[in-house]
Amino acid sequence: MTVIFAVSNQKGGVAKTTSCFSIGACLAELGWHTLVVDLDPQGHLSLAAGFDPDELETSVADLLLAEANELDPSALLLPTAMANLDLLPADLRLATIEQSLSAKQGYEFALLHGLQSLSPPQRDQAIPPKQEYDAILIDCPPSLGILTVLALTAAQWALIPVQCEYFASRGLLRLLDVIEAVRQHTNPALEYLIFATLFDMRNAISRRVLEELQAHLEPHLLQTVIRLDTRLRESPMAGEPVIQYAPRTRASQEYRALTQELVERTQEKEQSK
Repeated sequence: MTVIFAVSNQKGGVAKTTSCFSIGACLAELGWHTLVVDLDPQGHLSLAAGFDPDELETSVADLLLAEANELDPSALLLPTAMANLDLLPADLRLATIEQSLSAKQGYEFALLHGLQSLSPPQRDQAIPPKQEYDAILIDCPPSLGILTVLALTAAQWALIPVQCEYFASRGLLRLLDVIEAVRQHTNPALEYLIFATLFDMRNAISRRVLEELQAHLEPHLLQTVIRLDTRLRESPMAGEPVIQYAPRTRASQEYRALTQELVERTQEKEQSK
């Protein structure tokens, strides 16, 4: 069974795209066949993986707009620099796609249906083909519009990075309201997990925000904290996830620990069903 995560926060600059790519890479490192989906019209995840959205002929927009049997979904997938990690890229058409989508009945399920048609491409004939991805991570746009609703409808888990600063933590409440609305209308099984990013121990506000998250959202809070690290800014320029660009750095170790914690939490949930 494929586990799908929607990495979402309507505030920009909270390490959402970095976290999506890094966690996807960590899962791939563990041997999981993993797909990262760029659902942001800015295409930052595609850029981080080494692809220019302006030069792509196909993207996730084709998956969302296609009618049944209209395209080969596997042709949309691109290999990243890391084994077991594929990309479904974005392009600028996502910026204007919402009106076209909302005119379709049941549009909220368009991404879910599209993802269900995807399987890892067989790039090595010596390896038996796999019928589905082990994990899919969706990089949502920094907004609470239709594209985010599509992602939350498709996912079992909303994964929310929260920057340890005042406005980012306040914006979390709005996203939790949207998650509750999605539960009521399209995805009653949706769960959410939160983790702290861009943490600076020297900053009193960072420490205070982390303490507030721990005090009020502990059941949903992953314990691993992602601290500031310049390597996280450098790795997208190399087109590589940080664990490949700088595998021994603090950031790489923290994302590996975060991913392991995420795997344990999701497996616990699955076993309790």
